[in-house]
Amino acid sequence: MGSSRKNRKAIHIDKEALSTLALVQEGLLSPIEGLMDEKTAEEVNHTKLYKGHSFPFSFILAPKGRRNEEVLVSLEPNEEIDLITDDKKVGWLRAKEVFRIDPMERVKEIYGTQSLSHPGVQATLKRLGHYAVHGPFHVEYPAIGKIKESITRAKNRIGAKRTSALMMAARPLHRAHERLIRTTLDRCDLIVVFLLKPFGEDNTLPYELRHRSMEYFVKNYLPANRVVIVPLEYTYIFAGYNEVILDALVAENFGCDELVIGQNHAGLGSFYDKNHLQSVFDRLQGFKIEISTAPEYAYCDICRTLVSSRTCPHGEHHHISYHADSILQLLRQGLLPPAVLVRKEISAMILAHLFPNRFENLEKIYYDLMPGSGLLEHQSEEDFYIKLMKLYQTTSLK
Repeated sequence: MGSSRKNRKAIHIDKEALSTLALVQEGLLSPIEGLMDEKTAEEVNHTKLYKGHSFPFSFILAPKGRRNEEVLVSLEPNEEIDLITDDKKVGWLRAKEVFRIDPMERVKEIYGTQSLSHPGVQATLKRLGHYAVHGPFHVEYPAIGKIKESITRAKNRIGAKRTSALMMAARPLHRAHERLIRTTLDRCDLIVVFLLKPFGEDNTLPYELRHRSMEYFVKNYLPANRVVIVPLEYTYIFAGYNEVILDALVAENFGCDELVIGQNHAGLGSFYDKNHLQSVFDRLQGFKIEISTAPEYAYCDICRTLVSSRTCPHGEHHHISYHADSILQLLRQGLLPPAVLVRKEISAMILAHLFPNRFENLEKIYYDLMPGSGLLEHQSEEDFYIKLMKLYQTTSLK
């Protein structure tokens, strides 16, 4: 969009707010259709419902900053202002109402806590102001429209009758992730892997690297025409214990029939009520999407394969769990995780990213240690890690 009209008021929003507004504009948080007024916001915060549909908290825009707040309190009814991100006009908003909010109460609605030790609370308070604005808006954000188109094309290409969704960070993509994808693919026509792309993410494993890993697995080990990988920009509204509700809402509005999540997902919020184990899903209203929970997978050293507690008779002391943080710690230290944890090609991608130009004379190491044609050929660091893993897996010598 062009520059802001001369003398026209404007508020500055960050990319995270822009992406969140675009989700609503594209109908991906339906039945939410726009920014809420004060009365509606209070009602949703109290009832956790909007138009008879579960929604965890009010949808508002309250950007931080002295200048932003000065503009907001000065607005006349129906006054139109520009929305600015990174000094560029990205949309407009027509103010119907401006009202005061309590930032601490707002973060409690989102995260379930006001503790400043919570990283989400800290991050959100840094960008949350004291005044919210209600009114129609429009933003330019073509990325989300392209995602909708890619999913529609994939469904039409194979005539998919049933589409399942998986929300994954894949930091890193490990064998349990692979098993979850395969078992889900067994009972649907198409899988949409929403690869999470949080704002301000740790650059240890950036989105591009995680996407490349997922793409490698899909293209080489799955019927690739039945899997579509799309980014899901994970803004602050997906944080906390409301994450699963919003995941289901987004997946449904993207046209998916089922959302599959792990039974140990932090957002399930399991609790006991009158001797009955419940989860957040027992209280949901208005959803059409089917929500399924998948078992937690582990590697059993007796079964010698991936198992779940439902299928393996051996105790947990025989199980190797797939804890992504611990696997990532190995990679950060420059160690190759065993192939039983992470596919060697994916480990190679990650290590080559984390430790570029690690070896002084890679070709000589190849020639000295690796089987080959006898010719000194140029090899990449990824190739080196893959061949090294093959040596690790040699079994004739114990």
